Amino acid sequence: MAYDLSDRLVVGIASSALFDLTESDAYFLEHGEAAYRLYQDERVNIPLATGVAFPFIERLLALNDLRPDSPLVEVIVLSRNDPNTGLRVMRSIAHHELAISRAIFTQGQAPYSYMGELEMSLFLSAHRGNVVDAIGAGFPAGQVLASTAKYDPADREVRVAFDFDAVLAHSFAN
Repeated sequence: MAYDLSDRLVVGIASSALFDLTESDAYFLEHGEAAYRLYQDERVNIPLATGVAFPFIERLLALNDLRPDSPLVEVIVLSRNDPNTGLRVMRSIAHHELAISRAIFTQGQAPYSYMGELEMSLFLSAHRGNVVDAIGAGFPAGQVLASTAKYDPADREVRVAFDFDAVLAHSFAN
């Protein structure tokens, strides 16, 4: 029997928005794919630092406490990273105690192409280009921006702001 996601808000999150992969990305650009894989293998048990979307995703998942027998939210990692980085991401998810058990690592391919099959309502990324590409392919997507707000892990309130003007301005500009 297939896993039913129809009664949930399903959100896709880029691994680079959930975790800070700045150092890893720089290593990849400087040393290439083969060295990058070894780099990730050597660090597989070193948890990644939290990224720009981490507080939001943590709070979004906390909504499941309202209905523990049938969760309201499902978050799935959609990543262009390779399986080596994927293993490190999944171990970091476990380290940070996030209730995320599903992920797709596409090794450079566009991850949002899986959104339809996974019944996703939204794809979030910190990289504007990924968001623009997803929207161009007909999928709902949003860019998560860095914030100067202080993150208080005890505060479980979820706050969401959408800036549709930026999306519309980009869509009409093309």
